[in-house]
Amino acid sequence: MSSWLDLAFCYDPDTRRADLVLGEDGDLVLDETPLTPMLVTFGSDRRARADDELPTGITELNAPSSFIERRGWVGDALDANGGRIGVRLWLLDRAKQTELTQLMAAEWLKEGYAWVEVDTGVPAVIAAQWRPEARGILAARVQVDGRELTITRAVA
Repeated sequence: MSSWLDLAFCYDPDTRRADLVLGEDGDLVLDETPLTPMLVTFGSDRRARADDELPTGITELNAPSSFIERRGWVGDALDANGGRIGVRLWLLDRAKQTELTQLMAAEWLKEGYAWVEVDTGVPAVIAAQWRPEARGILAARVQVDGRELTITRAVA
């Protein structure tokens, strides 16, 4: 079993936003579960690789040499081991609702949550599937250390 300690985030599915949690005394709450790093991973855009096809319109909005178009956290450039934060699901913003898109989403989630196996010795359990009741909505489920995070994302 792994030891977790982060500032606690709370996710509001109605507003699709996460925020720090304050206790009754006004102090920041600490989270001893993997939920906060799970939320940070899902909510962060991983930098696109050089061979990734960017969604239509991204390049046109930025200068050709712009680092912005490939997104990602600037702090990743400082990681001597080449570690990256987040997932590349943003690349699917204009993708079609196909089995290939679903498989790519699952693979990119596995890539984003690779830190779980490094930290715990056990990989995260990942699932991605289209919501049958809502076209173009991809549901992602991630399980880490007995905790589950389910978030949906509009894709197609």
